[in-house]
Amino acid sequence: QLHLVESGGGLVQPGGSLRLSCAASGPSLFHEYAIAWFRQAPGNEREGVSSISTTGGNTKYVDAVKGRFTISRDNAKNIAYLQMYNLKPGDTAVYYCAAAPSDFDVLVGRFPLDEYHYWGQGTQVTVSS
Repeated sequence: QLHLVESGGGLVQPGGSLRLSCAASGPSLFHEYAIAWFRQAPGNEREGVSSISTTGGNTKYVDAVKGRFTISRDNAKNIAYLQMYNLKPGDTAVYYCAAAPSDFDVLVGRFPLDEYHYWGQGTQVTVSS
């Protein structure tokens, strides 16, 4: 089992930056899990944003965030990050990190919710002037 806790959300003006963190704990080994960030805006379905493989060697981004977001992980510290630049009002959502026991979906660039077994509680990101 893996327990995930997100932090770093907040209110930021358009064009601003935030770095989200996803701290992991529990009996399972963090480095054995691929990590993804999802987001859910009010009235919308939860959608994948970015993912990173177990070693960090492969990353994927949806088109809406390419060039603006960077995902990374530090397996020695059991933590993953989502650095967000040039934020837009459309990025406003609750952001969740999630863990999957396989790199497959990272490698093929898919974000199937049911493949991610462990989820954090989410952190709110609001982009507004």
